[in-house]
Amino acid sequence: MRFSKVYIPYKGYYSTPFCRWQGSMANENSIALGAKTARRWLLSSDYDPTMFDYFYLGITIAQHHLFYSHTWAAAMMVDGQKDLPALMVNQACTTSTTCIYLAATNIELGVYNNAFTLMTDRCSNGPHTIWPNPLGPGGEVESENWMMDNFNKDPWAGLKMVQTAENVAREIGATKEECDAITLRRYEQYLDALKDDRAFQKRYMFPAEVRVGKKKTKMIEEDEGIIPSTAEGLANLKPVEPGGVHSYGAQTHPADGNCGFIVTTRDRARELSKDPNVEIQIVSYGYSRVQKGFMAKAPVPAAEMALKNAGLKVSDLKAVKTHSPFVINDIYMSKKMGMDVNWMNNYGNSMIYGHPQGPTAGRLIVELLEEVVMLGGGYGLWAGCAAGDNGAAMVFKVTC
Repeated sequence: MRFSKVYIPYKGYYSTPFCRWQGSMANENSIALGAKTARRWLLSSDYDPTMFDYFYLGITIAQHHLFYSHTWAAAMMVDGQKDLPALMVNQACTTSTTCIYLAATNIELGVYNNAFTLMTDRCSNGPHTIWPNPLGPGGEVESENWMMDNFNKDPWAGLKMVQTAENVAREIGATKEECDAITLRRYEQYLDALKDDRAFQKRYMFPAEVRVGKKKTKMIEEDEGIIPSTAEGLANLKPVEPGGVHSYGAQTHPADGNCGFIVTTRDRARELSKDPNVEIQIVSYGYSRVQKGFMAKAPVPAAEMALKNAGLKVSDLKAVKTHSPFVINDIYMSKKMGMDVNWMNNYGNSMIYGHPQGPTAGRLIVELLEEVVMLGGGYGLWAGCAAGDNGAAMVFKVTC
């Protein structure tokens, strides 16, 4: 789909730091933490939380009160001052993009003018669920560890996520040495985001306030749990799967965090922009689902669709950000689309700073927008895969 009427105000977005699982956000209900953080960010940015016509909550890992998560989060964000309609969205790793797409579609169609998308997840302390099994032996229940069981088996493909990545690696003949080299490059790119007292991250990152006791809280200002990478260290790590190319260093890790976007009309975006000289347009969207058990391929057809819908070529892009839970995602995409794999994902990506699922794509898009602004404007592409061999992509145009 191509859009012509949908914009994001410059600085009308944020992402919290991401915390490695079982870290500082491990005990927070991500619905409440996301809503409270969004409200704090809106107020600190001099935005009225009640100005929105519709609210989207992106969440993939169940939390207490999930049934009411969207309406509850919307009510908390506006502090009960408005009856704000809401919708919950779950598309695994591409949830953020889907929330933005749904908001953009309704604005393009004139259904409403101003939406807020909040994406939040907590991989830590994932729920352990019990399902009735009345026809089983003795009626014994079936149990499910919400996150780990689903990471380790797609009920349709019958594979662990890492095995789907290895399928793609075998198909294109990728080596562990190639994977290690690009992993190190991604880590070095992330270190660029930390230079000059985290100057790049401070362009968009907003702290999360978490409880450390009944009456005490603390602010999470920076990413937690980043593991340093070296060429020697990566070389010494063994592949996770026998005969594979992905070590634990060459894949992402579960994390916690949230992010938010204002999605609106051009006129309203101009009013809300923190710099009247910067304009951000949502240009197009692409989607895909690839062959069973080859998830790492999914970003390519989605990206090709988004570029075609935008009337663009790879050479027209100023920057590309991807959700690559496994490094083979970027290697495959670079080969198939003619991109320099070392050019993609400046300032790091989710393979390095973690993957809370719901907000992962959102943080990447925030970083993409800020990078294109720093480059003086132009087109930026985000693309990523999602559980079940899905893919999504979105093109943005920044005018400075």
